[in-house]
Amino acid sequence: MSKSPEMIAALDQMSLSMYGRSRSVCIAAKVCVACGVSADKFDDLLSRREYQLSGMCQKCQDNTYE
Repeated sequence: MSKSPEMIAALDQMSLSMYGRSRSVCIAAKVCVACGVSADKFDDLLSRREYQLSGMCQKCQDNTYE
């Protein structure tokens, strides 16, 4: 399901204030919103789906959700 333009703007603003990067720009470029490295390798489908939500690479997901 797609996010509304208002939700995308809110998530982008939050990621800009937290990480200095736009979540939607990072996802489009396939880089991590948190650390800025390539985000193209994931351990499983759930982690790949999480990237579409948070914009975080596998390593940052592991560090955040441990």
